[in-house]
Amino acid sequence: MGASARALSSLLLGLLLTSSTGVLGANPGLVARITAKGLEYVAKEGLVALQRELREITLPDFHGDSKSKHIGRWNYEFRSLDIRSCELLGSALTPLPGQGLSLSISDSSIQVHGKWKVRKSFVRLQGSFDLWVKGITISVNLTLGSEPSGRPTVTASSCNSHIRDLEVDMSGDLEWLMSLFQSQIESKLQRTFEEKICEAVQKSVTSDLQPYLQTLPVMTEIDNFAGIDYSLMEAPQATAQTLDVMLKAEIFNLDHRSPVAFLAPVMSLPEEHSRMVYFAISDYVFNTAGLAYHEAGYLNFSITDDMVPPTSNIRLTTKSFRPFAPRLAKRYPNMNLELQGRVASAPVLNFSPGNLSLAPQMEVEAFVLLPSSVKEPVFQLSVAINVSAMLTFNTSKITGFLKPEKIQVELKESKVGVFNVELLQGLLNYYLLNTLYPEVNEKLAKGFPLPLLKDIQLYDPVLQIHKDFLFLGTNIQYLRV
Repeated sequence: MGASARALSSLLLGLLLTSSTGVLGANPGLVARITAKGLEYVAKEGLVALQRELREITLPDFHGDSKSKHIGRWNYEFRSLDIRSCELLGSALTPLPGQGLSLSISDSSIQVHGKWKVRKSFVRLQGSFDLWVKGITISVNLTLGSEPSGRPTVTASSCNSHIRDLEVDMSGDLEWLMSLFQSQIESKLQRTFEEKICEAVQKSVTSDLQPYLQTLPVMTEIDNFAGIDYSLMEAPQATAQTLDVMLKAEIFNLDHRSPVAFLAPVMSLPEEHSRMVYFAISDYVFNTAGLAYHEAGYLNFSITDDMVPPTSNIRLTTKSFRPFAPRLAKRYPNMNLELQGRVASAPVLNFSPGNLSLAPQMEVEAFVLLPSSVKEPVFQLSVAINVSAMLTFNTSKITGFLKPEKIQVELKESKVGVFNVELLQGLLNYYLLNTLYPEVNEKLAKGFPLPLLKDIQLYDPVLQIHKDFLFLGTNIQYLRV
């Protein structure tokens, strides 16, 4: 790929790859909105992890005694309690405005198998038992925050559990014995289970959910020059129906990060709820890319004759320029030319309903390559380029495609007299259409990873283009490993 192709390719990678530490902007560059449909899916998937924790509960042995006026005092012991099954059914995850999320689980059950032993004086009886814990309800409040690094955090600020009913089935014909202390045993078992259930919830939040949130990347590299800052600007905000996550979404130079001199716009998100997640990506993200690449000189390029397609009738030589710049050919006979280009200012990607366009202004200076290896400036051009951009999404990547339009070239200054630039414009158009754009589109078609939590894929996406921002709606799927 030629130098100009690499420069434009780097720019477009930055402009087309978007998703989130500067202090200047009060507004986020990207808002991720999780709808009620998305929270419902998260709750469903969360039950899987919580069921795993509940199955692994270690229940303590417990013992006691009971007194009967007919047979006196008996000692009992329950041990080797093993959870055989755990079924969590109904669940709901709802926003708590200004706080976080509320997780509620209902109509659940646990089955336990264990061993029992009773004794009185020299009489000892023992056997096994099965316990069904029914009608379990769990209510958990989750507080959401953010670390200094910009990653999200979650803690279980409160947990309550309640058990509606317990049934104990003991081996052997011992119902008469069990009835002596059944209420005492069931009361202890209920208190133990309610306590252990909330311990398991706390453990699941700490050991499963919080580490999982840490898989959200704070920074992702675009290429060996630029990266994207995905850090949270503040704690996620719960509203009556959604959960909004505000990300910085700024593209920056990996070696030297400069402050951005403009603000992200305010984005008024449409009231859409048919997808699980929506991403609002402002023009701030794209334009910080243009600024970073421009300040580092990555948008500069040069074209020499060996980069011109062999089939072109116009070469970058003074001889080839003879028909429309005779003074150039006369003053510098049979010498090669070099065109050096730069973008005059950081390019801006323009958003309008249903359309994305880029119109960078370039300055191109032509040099004669003297035999002494000195480059002699001969004329300057002003170049206007109009490009339409298209974006597509798949399960985990964003891809782009450029639809080129013709460039407009004007002579800005000449040391070899006034000449017609139409032939030179034709050469540049030919080069862009047949060399530069195909190379860039081939690279953009490979796609680039979106900032997603581990094992999350997107499907069924829809894209809207609004003034100042893109609005992407998508459903999510968690890939269990």
